[in-house]
Amino acid sequence: MAVTLLAHEVSDLCLGKPALRSLSVTATVSDALTTLKRSDESFISIWSCDHTSKGKKGYGGDVDDGCRCVGKVCMVDIICYLSKDENLLSPSAALESPVSVILPKIPGPVVHVEPHSSLLEAIDLILQGAQNLVVPIQTNISTNSRRKPHQKLSITEPTMHNGREFCWLTQEDVIRYLLGSIGLFSPIPALSIDNLGIISTDVLAINYHSPASSAIGAIMRSLANQTSVAVVDDDGSLIGEISPFTLACCDETVAAAITTLSSGDLMAYIDCGGPPEDIIRIVKARLKERNLERMFEEFAMCSSSNTSFSSSSSSDEESSLSPTATLPRSGRYSRSTSYSARMVRRSEAIVCHPGSSLVAVMIQAIAHRVNYVWVIEDDCSLAGIVTFCDMLKVFREHLQSMA
Repeated sequence: MAVTLLAHEVSDLCLGKPALRSLSVTATVSDALTTLKRSDESFISIWSCDHTSKGKKGYGGDVDDGCRCVGKVCMVDIICYLSKDENLLSPSAALESPVSVILPKIPGPVVHVEPHSSLLEAIDLILQGAQNLVVPIQTNISTNSRRKPHQKLSITEPTMHNGREFCWLTQEDVIRYLLGSIGLFSPIPALSIDNLGIISTDVLAINYHSPASSAIGAIMRSLANQTSVAVVDDDGSLIGEISPFTLACCDETVAAAITTLSSGDLMAYIDCGGPPEDIIRIVKARLKERNLERMFEEFAMCSSSNTSFSSSSSSDEESSLSPTATLPRSGRYSRSTSYSARMVRRSEAIVCHPGSSLVAVMIQAIAHRVNYVWVIEDDCSLAGIVTFCDMLKVFREHLQSMA
């Protein structure tokens, strides 16, 4: 029965999950940038550790010896931060700010849970706003025991907190787990998303010709909501999207493109394969008009100088970004994140129709590593969006009706 499935523990979902890399809340934005560039993960966990007060309570569970994950940071956080007017003239100074400036002001997206917590409890936390559930994991050999006493911690290694390593579970992990036993929820999965009433019309959208800079607020909200920003034409038809998942595969210099381009041109700039040369020339010319030519020099200088901050361990980890005044291409990372598994251009939105079944939309989202699917009508007009949270609400309500 589905109720029995939901009684499973979150530790069942942690099998094979990698241990978290982390940074201290006292680190700088520059530290976070360097760590992200060296990591194969899209997000870095940010921790606050107070060993003078043991057994502190975190959100959703106990945290050993005052160590608590207080948030997460990705490249999109840094790009949007650098795109602010006050940071464009001096990105190097902005990068030296504490990483806390780009963390959410209200705690909640990251929640600690114990391994014995039930899957039902995990779903409830997600529906309450949690994006990542931090779970302690068991390891046979600790990272610290393998490291010599004098050897510094590499930022590419998992981080120990009082002898424990942690992983985190996402909405996608939970949806994947439910999909493996989808037959237990029959007939719900076969119903259309329209009949289930889970198509949300509360979407973030911007016109194709609007300045990309006007979408910064929407990009930040879409990152917080784990969705995306739709790019539409004057008739409301969906053309593409500006996705945080795509931006997370770029580097900090995309801030210049956001500052100078239209939303449509930004889609081309961050698209798979790098920006066209004509768009690069447009960005350079507009930067010159605004006296912002030194932006890239500062980015490059900061990137090269931050390769040896305190948690770095060896010179062979030096950053691949060398000082240059030329415009780097976006999508410079080959790591497998989000859209990298897709066989389409990354600005192409993943879409379904109101008549699509719930299980079909679940599979579609998981296959493309996104937390949402756009819903369009037959004429390609944007009807709304379906998210993993919407799907989880359906399963949760189904369980309540069986109680």
